[in-house]
Amino acid sequence: MNRLGRFFIRVGALAGKEAIHIRRDIRTLYLALGMPVVMLLLFGYGVSFDIDHIPVALVDNDHSDVSREIARTFFASNEIASTGEPVSEPEAEKMLRLGHAMGFLTIPVNAGRDLLRGEGIQLQLAVDGRDGVTANQLLAKADALALSVGAKLTGASTSAKPPLSVKVWTRYNPEGRSALFLVPGLAAYLMAIVSVLLTALTIATEWERGSMEQLFASPVGRLEIILGKLLPYLVIGMLALLLVLSVGTWVFDVPIRGSVPLLFGAGMVFLVSMLSQGLLISVVTKNQLVATQAGALSSLLPSLLLSGFMFPIENMPRILQVLSSVIPAKYMVHTLRGVMLKGAGFDTLWPDFASMAAFAVFALIVATKKFSRRLA
Repeated sequence: MNRLGRFFIRVGALAGKEAIHIRRDIRTLYLALGMPVVMLLLFGYGVSFDIDHIPVALVDNDHSDVSREIARTFFASNEIASTGEPVSEPEAEKMLRLGHAMGFLTIPVNAGRDLLRGEGIQLQLAVDGRDGVTANQLLAKADALALSVGAKLTGASTSAKPPLSVKVWTRYNPEGRSALFLVPGLAAYLMAIVSVLLTALTIATEWERGSMEQLFASPVGRLEIILGKLLPYLVIGMLALLLVLSVGTWVFDVPIRGSVPLLFGAGMVFLVSMLSQGLLISVVTKNQLVATQAGALSSLLPSLLLSGFMFPIENMPRILQVLSSVIPAKYMVHTLRGVMLKGAGFDTLWPDFASMAAFAVFALIVATKKFSRRLA
């Protein structure tokens, strides 16, 4: 048998040994298969940018048929909900301070009379700006509702064409559902954390248990040990990715408009890169506690903050943009959103594949070089 054949036999034997350890440790399987699904459900339902039923108080200083019609039209949709009618603005201001309302709408005195005279009505909307996202959405919804109310009361046509108009439509996510934005990023984020933590403990555990001496007494090489440790977790990672994407498409109704094989091909390259990062941490630290801490810090924060999952990379300082270029999760998030939402192909996404593959090769080479066959 040639040298290459013996190499693969030894890698397969080590992978089989590691698979036996994984099968005996049910906690590893839960971490790899259960935790990503649970976290996806928690994040998917708990984090949402779709805001409705925003509580707004009404201060009606006119008490006319016109003011009642304004209030009825303003609160007719489910987007803005009435949370009471305080008798004065100071009372409404108190509701804002106590958190009982996100804002209050004030209808001025003689609003009905001014409208009958053909004069304009100036409504006032005070908004609690502590939550910038909700405040901005409330202002946008209030502007749209104000136009609708004004057209309804004056009898003007809202469909009258202005001299210059812009026709706008939204591609890929016309309903503006936050799940379509969050789920692909969540999949990459969760798989990054789980993959690094899975392999961050493997070699460190061998050092602490003293079983590394048995490996050194065998004819296996450093690369064979590294690959033998990586392959079982790669299989588990692919199963976890399948579970996460299945739950995302089934529970949150996220489409997959592109190629499924391309999607899982990208997932395999990404998992190899993150598993290799975990192996590198395990080789360097040789301690389970330190490896766990280093693995969590090196995967959790960069994958959350520098991957484009939550915050646009283009809006970050230049130094953080450069730093994000070495984060594999950045390319996986872009690939998942491209394949699932846009139906993008390999001709568009090949730079992401190349970047993740380059990181994986680099991490494997460094981990192999740092792995010493000496006990001291």
